[in-house]
Amino acid sequence: MLQVQFIRDHKEEVIQKLAKRNLEVSGQIEQVLQLDEERRATQTTLDAILAESNKLSKEIGMLFKSGKAQEANEIKKKTAGLKEESKELTEKLNSVAAQLTELLYTLPNIPHDSVPEGNSDEDNEVIFEEGEVPSLQDGALPHWELAKKYDIIDFDLGAKITGAGFPVYKGKGARLQRALIAYFLDKNTEAGYTEYQVPHLVNEASGIGTGSLPDKEGQMYYIGQDDLYLIPTAEVPVTNFYRDELLNEGDLPLLATAYTPCFRREAGSYGAHVRGLNRLHQFDKVEIVRIEHPERSYEALEGMVDHIKGILRELKLPYRILRLCGGDLTFSSALTYDFEVYSTAQERWLEISSVSNFETFQANRMKLRFRDAQGKKSLAHTLNGSSLALPRVLAGILENYQTSEGIVVPEVLRPYTGFDIIS
Repeated sequence: MLQVQFIRDHKEEVIQKLAKRNLEVSGQIEQVLQLDEERRATQTTLDAILAESNKLSKEIGMLFKSGKAQEANEIKKKTAGLKEESKELTEKLNSVAAQLTELLYTLPNIPHDSVPEGNSDEDNEVIFEEGEVPSLQDGALPHWELAKKYDIIDFDLGAKITGAGFPVYKGKGARLQRALIAYFLDKNTEAGYTEYQVPHLVNEASGIGTGSLPDKEGQMYYIGQDDLYLIPTAEVPVTNFYRDELLNEGDLPLLATAYTPCFRREAGSYGAHVRGLNRLHQFDKVEIVRIEHPERSYEALEGMVDHIKGILRELKLPYRILRLCGGDLTFSSALTYDFEVYSTAQERWLEISSVSNFETFQANRMKLRFRDAQGKKSLAHTLNGSSLALPRVLAGILENYQTSEGIVVPEVLRPYTGFDIIS
C-alpha cells in the first residue's frame, strides 16, 4: 500500500510513475488527498474537544471538592455535549479512515525507474540468456504426450477426481517431482534461507498484507464457511510471519524458504498454450522470501537472481531473464524479473520463476517496521521469488531431456531420484 505522506509530498511523481502501468490515477490521487485532509482536520477537531473535555473533568472534580456542586453540575452539562460531539467525530473519523484505506487498496505499487514502458508481456525486456537449446530427434513429443507414453502423469485421472488443471503424478513422475522439491530446498538452505513448513490456508489479513486481497482477478480459492483462503504461493504465509512486528535493524536480513502446493483459479485460461503442465489450478512451488533493509534490498534482489541462475545452470536447462514492463507488473511489485525456460518440443518459452522487490508496499500493509540504532522506526522492504515453480521446470526437463531410449534425468537430480532415466 502506498504511503499517504509520500503521495502528498510526491503527487505528480506518483501519477507519472503509475502511468507507466498504463493507469490514469489523477482522480484517485486527488480523492486520496481530500480524504486525508478531511481525516486530519477531523482528528484535530476531535483532539481539541477531548482536551477540553479532560480539562473540564478536572475542573468539575476541583469544584466538587470545594463544595461548589451547583457550578460543577453546570459544567457537567457542557461536558455531556462535548462527549456527544466527540462520539460523532470519532464515528466520522473511523468512516473517513476506512474510505481512505479502501481507496489506497486500489492503487498498485509504483514501478522502479528501471521498469520499461509497455502494455503486455510482448513488451518485456530480455536482459540475459544462457544455455544451448538441444537438438531433439525426429518425432520429439510435448510433455503431455511424454507423460502419457511413460505413464508418469495422468491428466485424465486428475480431471476425474477433481477437474481440469489438477494432474496426478505417478511412479517415476512422482519421484522426479519429489526430487525437484528436495533439491530446490537444499539449494536454498545452503544459501542461508531457513526452511519452514507453513499452513496452506490463510486468513483475510494475511491476504491483504501481501496484496493478494482484495482479489481483483478472481484467482483466490475461498472457503466461506471458515473465512479462509487457499494460498496462491508460500509468499503469503511466510511474509506474514512479520506482520505487525517491530524488528531491530540487526535482525535484518531475514531469509526464509518453503515448499507448498499453490492454488490459483486461473479464470479464463483456455487454449493450447495452457495444455498439460503449462497452466494448472494446483501446482507445487518452492519459494524464497527476504525481509531487507531498504538500503540493501536491490543488492539482495540481484543476489536472488544469481541464486536462481545457479540452479538452472546445474539443471542444464536453456533459460532467459526478462525485466517486466509496467503493463505486466504484478499489483504489489516495484520491479520483477521473470525467468523462462525454453521448451524445445513446444518451441516456446515457459515462465518458471518471478523474482520481485516490493519495497515498502507490502510492509506498509502489514505494518512491518524495524528500529535503527538511534531508535528511528522505518518500514522494511520485502522481496520474494520462485525457486522454483515445478510444473514448467518439469515440462522443460521432460521435453529437453527426451531421447529415443527415454527421458534422461539431469545429473544433479539423480542422487534424489535413485534412477537415471525414465523409460
